[in-house]
Amino acid sequence: MLFRIEMRAILQRVTNASVEVEGKVVGRIQHGLMVLLGIAKGDNESDTAYVVEKIQNLRMFADDQGKMNRSVIDVGGAVLLVSQFTLLGRTDNGRRPNFDGAAPPDQAKRLYEQVAADLRACGMPVETGVFAAHMQVALVNDGPVTFVVDSRERRLP
Repeated sequence: MLFRIEMRAILQRVTNASVEVEGKVVGRIQHGLMVLLGIAKGDNESDTAYVVEKIQNLRMFADDQGKMNRSVIDVGGAVLLVSQFTLLGRTDNGRRPNFDGAAPPDQAKRLYEQVAADLRACGMPVETGVFAAHMQVALVNDGPVTFVVDSRERRLP
């Protein structure tokens, strides 16, 4: 059976988050979203646009009545964006994950950087990890509140 995997993002509401490479902090945010991003083969700018819109506008933060009615933009939050190809791993056959659906590094890096640039273009504070590096990620998930955004969920007009 052939599956089409598309861009996948894990959005976690955090009180703080950081990422280290070789013992050095390369990205750190306080209140906002920790976003783990997996880029799949065949992904393109329409996938990045969909994911960016969701990151900016998904109402994950509480209003004055405690309901999730505010976006990261509404609350003045920041984003820590980390590339994570393992989000595209398939585990349905055997014990070793299959990463055949993940984009090649050059394509993945270009689209990962596009997501970061598009978020920054809206005036949002964005920190990043280091693409393809071994990273240590630390976060305090607030709630906990976590959502999975998959670009295949787009609805056609």
